[in-house]
This record gives sequence, structure tokens and C-alpha cells, in this order.
Amino acid sequence: MADHGLSNHHSKTLDEIFDHQKHAIEWRKVESLLKAVGTVTEEHNGHLKVTVGPETETFHVPHGKEIDRQRLVDLRRMLTEAGYGPDGEAVKDERDRDYGDNRWGDPEDQA
Repeated sequence: MADHGLSNHHSKTLDEIFDHQKHAIEWRKVESLLKAVGTVTEEHNGHLKVTVGPETETFHVPHGKEIDRQRLVDLRRMLTEAGYGPDGEAVKDERDRDYGDNRWGDPEDQA
């Protein structure tokens, strides 16, 4: 794992997320990591809107302590694309987007 200047606690959580042998990860640890590496906003319905790198996901806060497998897969993808994956390199976002208001292409070009 690449060093991202994260605390020891957050680094361990990141390692757990990418450890394909471990499937029981506590939501509170994941939420803490996401707040450290991205922007987390609580929505009116109790879901969390999380932006890390080029990706924004909305996560339902689980009722139990641990996250489910699909959430783990989504987290791995999101963190990898932002450069927090095992190789430590961010994935260049080359997707074309139709914003619905006559804007197309790289969102960074729209600023």
C-alpha cells in the first residue's frame, strides 16, 4: 500500500478494505477513513454522500456494525480511482459525460 499521509488507524482500515480475505469491516472505521480522504455530507434521508477523487457515491448507513460485500466492492473501486488502491496511482477519469445542460466531456474542463 502506498503511503498517503494517513494516520495509522486509517491506513489499517484501508488495508482491511483491500484485503480480499477479510470481509468483516466495521462501518464506523470506513466512515472515519472516508472523512479523512474525501468529502462526506449527510443527506436529509440519513444516507451519506461521499466524494473521493473523481467519484461520488451515496451510501446507506448500515443497521449493523459491518459493511456488506457490495459496499466493499464500491469502496474498493472508489478508493482505487482516487489513488488509494494497492498500487497507489489514481486512475485518470477519461469518461465522457452528458450533464444534461449542453456540457460534455471532462468535468475539470468545465470550471
